[in-house]
Amino acid sequence: MAYSAFKVFKEAITGHRGWKPVWRTPEPKKEYDIVIVGGGGHGLATAHYLASQYGIKNIAVLEKGWIGSGNVGRNTTIIRSNYLLPENEPFYELSMKLWENMEQDLNYNTMVSQRGVLNLIHSDSQRDVFTRRGNAMKLAGADAQLLEQEGVRKIAPFLDFDNARFPIKGGLLQARGGTVRHDAVAWGYARSADRLGVDIIQNCEVTGFNIENGVCKGVETSKGAIGAKKVALCVAGSSSKLMAFAGRRLPIETHVLQAFVSEGLKPILPGVITFGIGHFYISQSDKGGLVFGGDIDGYNTYAQRGNLPVVEHTCEAGMAIMPMLGRNRLLRMWGGLIDMSMDGSPFIDKTDIGGLYFNGGWCYGGFKATPASGLCYAHLLATDTPHDVAKGFRLDRFLRGGMIDENGAGAQPNLH
Repeated sequence: MAYSAFKVFKEAITGHRGWKPVWRTPEPKKEYDIVIVGGGGHGLATAHYLASQYGIKNIAVLEKGWIGSGNVGRNTTIIRSNYLLPENEPFYELSMKLWENMEQDLNYNTMVSQRGVLNLIHSDSQRDVFTRRGNAMKLAGADAQLLEQEGVRKIAPFLDFDNARFPIKGGLLQARGGTVRHDAVAWGYARSADRLGVDIIQNCEVTGFNIENGVCKGVETSKGAIGAKKVALCVAGSSSKLMAFAGRRLPIETHVLQAFVSEGLKPILPGVITFGIGHFYISQSDKGGLVFGGDIDGYNTYAQRGNLPVVEHTCEAGMAIMPMLGRNRLLRMWGGLIDMSMDGSPFIDKTDIGGLYFNGGWCYGGFKATPASGLCYAHLLATDTPHDVAKGFRLDRFLRGGMIDENGAGAQPNLH
């Protein structure tokens, strides 16, 4: 069912009786060409691009819960491509270009809103760092604008520019950055993949792998064994748990990242604003709520809930640049499991087990990477060669000394 202005008008005057389910609820077949484990944004995007660009349609996407129940529905919806390193910036710029064309590609309103991302500068040395980053962004074809204090004041006059500890001296603006409705991304990719013949199987948990002579032949699930020529994992915070079923350890830790939404307010934020000294980022939803987050909880966990010290830490960071937040009421909060790699950068690679592929280690960058991750993973699965912008995202880079340490924090996931 294609969407159009005429279709919406017709349904409005006929009682909305013609709408159909957005995707089917099939039972799993005995075997597929490709089984994708994980029905989040990355898994669904991979299925979409495999079917739409590579013509591979005998695919199953297995999701242990329901579509949208994982991280794709548990994030702060920010998209951007303001990275520094040559392995990361071209990848995220590709993702940004895919975001810009997503609604036409999927024939679905994912509410892409390019309202801008502003990273605040609090010191002269930080200005030097952001100048370097902005130049790297431009070299990769992205947009970047370095603002002095007055330029930031025109965009966000409510900020605390004269804070004695964290004075605001300028900012790095990516005008093409912004936000996207996270649930709509999952629904749009699921609908598109289903229309192309992909089986989306919900409430189907993977409990093991069928590995014979070093080759993965399929998966064991709560709905029985499913055979596959290729098995592709993209399960975010459950990566280490799933790979343990295959007898492999990953350079990944699982942490919970909390997010918060305030009560609805009249429009006050022009776009996304980030604190340059602490880890804090904030935007305003279309419903008026302030959506914000900060650092991960410092301990390893598989629980989708956070703790009060991180709530306090995040709110303190927000108050440091935006004191008016103190008068706002918190409406709700939630936690999502994120897979923190040892250098803060992801993996899209084959494993040493034949027919078994891995996508993970996205740290804070998972949502904004969704379309490029799906496209690059689909390319790898279809051709068995890495995509040009994902050649550095290999599992063996720590053995080779090829770390992609974007933030310079070293092998400490809690600092990324």
